[in-house]
Amino acid sequence: MQSMYDVIIIGGGPAGASAAVYTARGQLTTLVLDKAPNAGALALTHKIANYPGVREELTGTQLLERIRDQGRSYGAEFKHTTITAVDLEGETKYVFTADGMFEARAVIVATGSKGRNRMLPGEERLLGKGVSTCTTCDGAFYAGKAVAVIGDSEEALDEVLALSRIVSKINFIIPRSELQGVRTIPELANSEVRFRTRPLEIIGEDRVQGLRIKTASGEEEIVDVDGVFIFLSGSKPGTDLLEGQVPLDSEGYMVLDELMQSVVPGVFGAGEVRRTPVKQAVVAAADGAIAAMAADKFIHRREHAIPQYK
Repeated sequence: MQSMYDVIIIGGGPAGASAAVYTARGQLTTLVLDKAPNAGALALTHKIANYPGVREELTGTQLLERIRDQGRSYGAEFKHTTITAVDLEGETKYVFTADGMFEARAVIVATGSKGRNRMLPGEERLLGKGVSTCTTCDGAFYAGKAVAVIGDSEEALDEVLALSRIVSKINFIIPRSELQGVRTIPELANSEVRFRTRPLEIIGEDRVQGLRIKTASGEEEIVDVDGVFIFLSGSKPGTDLLEGQVPLDSEGYMVLDELMQSVVPGVFGAGEVRRTPVKQAVVAAADGAIAAMAADKFIHRREHAIPQYK
């Protein structure tokens, strides 16, 4: 592998892999660095049926491999390694990894988000097999079925409202005595709201079969559900490497303009490192495409980004 590239992309999920398709197709030498290619949110998704242009159902890993293979076909290189540090302030960007140092004229950060520090027993095993963090992605698979929604925020309530039009029964599990930022919860005929209820374990081997909880009275109970949607606070953008070098907001999101550019010349972001309106693979992919064309504009000192129509 060479050490100097036009673009280094940190993260190989839908945002990073899509960026690589565009940078490599634009004749920019491209290196994608990813510490866990099969551990991101999309890679762990068991079934995808709403990605534009893909009619058959795919796993997240299969969809990612299609995007990565497309990037490779244009010359992008993908490397599985751990990034230990970055130096992004100068004209040349340096990315330090467990396998050595790499240099680039531009860097696109697409590291996604970090999950909560503690997962429920059974959550990791059943992720994509009945455990979900995205109603838009997976809600349709539970039409006419019973589900649990675990959350403590307005986001969780929004997901309950969306699911209420699809499923037969919702058990809304709220660990706190109230929802953060929410004064009232609309009454739904197919929803049971349980405050001060702690989720203990997601039950099932190959698929979700129930949720064990501790009720407000201190009793343990098993709720029969086919799916568990988790929207607990704690997910944060994976931008720890950028602290002190690139402007971040109070919650760690990159501060970017409409072209995904940071105020640091040659540094771009895509996907869940920015405040995306919704968390969807297609949105992350679009971010990656925009960041890639902005990087091309920066490297060639163009006045405008050039779309790739041909």
